[in-house]
Amino acid sequence: MDLVLICYQLTSQFPKTEIYGLSSQIQRAAVSIPANIAEGKGRNHLGDYIRHLSMANGSLKELETHLMIVGRLGYLNLSSG
Repeated sequence: MDLVLICYQLTSQFPKTEIYGLSSQIQRAAVSIPANIAEGKGRNHLGDYIRHLSMANGSLKELETHLMIVGRLGYLNLSSG
């Protein structure tokens, strides 16, 4: 859940031209991660849970890619330290 809040805070700093572009995509991918984990946990079948964990992992990889693009565009300094 903290990741979702961080992503919303970061995207609020983006240029307004990205409201319907990267900002939206980053927010949706970030929200999708805990949502899929919660939905899978709520299922009564292990296979469903595993499938939702896989979808959450896919959303995480999508978010990672979006953040790499953001870094290359110079919207944020993503280096640590």
